[in-house]
Amino acid sequence: MIIEPRMRGFICLTAHPAGCEQSVKNQIEYVKSKGAIDGAKKVLVIGASTGFGLASRISSAFGSDAATIGVFFEKPPVAGKTASPGWYNSAAFEKEAQKAGLYAKSINGDAFSNEVKRETLDLIKADLGQVDLVIYSLASPVRTNPNTGIMHRSVLKPIGSTFTNKTVDFHTGKVSEVTIEPCSGDDIENTIAVMGGEDWAMWMDALKAENLLAPGATTVAYSYIGPSVTEAVYRKGTIGRAKDHLEATAFEISDSLADINGKAYVSVNKALVTQASSAIPVIPLYISLLYKIMKAEGIHEGCIEQIQRLYQQRLYTGGEVPVDEKGRIRIDDWEMRKDVQAQVAQLWEQATTENLAEIGDLEGYRKDFYNLFGFDLAGVDYKAEADEMVQVESIA
Repeated sequence: MIIEPRMRGFICLTAHPAGCEQSVKNQIEYVKSKGAIDGAKKVLVIGASTGFGLASRISSAFGSDAATIGVFFEKPPVAGKTASPGWYNSAAFEKEAQKAGLYAKSINGDAFSNEVKRETLDLIKADLGQVDLVIYSLASPVRTNPNTGIMHRSVLKPIGSTFTNKTVDFHTGKVSEVTIEPCSGDDIENTIAVMGGEDWAMWMDALKAENLLAPGATTVAYSYIGPSVTEAVYRKGTIGRAKDHLEATAFEISDSLADINGKAYVSVNKALVTQASSAIPVIPLYISLLYKIMKAEGIHEGCIEQIQRLYQQRLYTGGEVPVDEKGRIRIDDWEMRKDVQAQVAQLWEQATTENLAEIGDLEGYRKDFYNLFGFDLAGVDYKAEADEMVQVESIA
């Protein structure tokens, strides 16, 4: 079939298998170009199929020759209907890992569930014995607590007062004003239940209980802080409370791993185009302005550049892992530079529908968005017939 992008709001309903494969190959080549990383050799990535999780799996495998197990929840293809992009990414990753002689297996299912945890533990036990790095990179709007059976839904809302600011429809380039009403009821608690640290701790407790963590094992979860312009709706909103909980959980996990000399970290990463960020009001406008500035300064990074730098310059230097006053790894350091943020704030005030194409990088935003689904990548013939029925080898 000829596969083209089909949009519904902020979601692309199709994914291109050849494009996703090309994207994965590009990321692998980048990691290989930066040289070997003396990192973990047996790695579990929870949320391994897109974004920072996929970049983590690629950086581990092709930077450190690591054996990897990836856990994700993706939609397989059916005849005439494409899979979700993460499915094709994972198929391509396994194919390239196998070519390179690297162990790579994947589990597709709800990582919040006890069943998927059990399946993962059994696979580690059977094939790897133990893991020395656990990456936690889940991004889901909904979580069913496996112990209570209660389904929690996260919300992106300010706390206490209504939030009004600029946003952009990145498809049309129209800059407008958006108003978000404050959270109410159990919104904060539900958002913490989905996006906080409870499930991360459950994973680490389960791994430790069955002696599946190697001595000195490290675990890393990903977070975001962001600028003052998004603060009310993000870091000081419901999601911010969940991120606070995630960061507090890192200390609890570190305490629980002390007897094996293990450590838990939260890495604060930069703003990037993801399916999730595209649906958050204000963020697309901020990212398009940020991209323009960081590209001009020569300090722009995508997911793979961020994670490769996290591994090579933070986690695996041979010395102490550098952290901020709250114990967090800051790989958002270039984004949050005072000169960069001052320029963003200045452009924010000026931004209109008429001038955004000039003062921002909306085209770069759109390209990154389409790339998420395997579209608009150099070297791919999108006019050619594509086979949608690609399988992930270890799952098929």
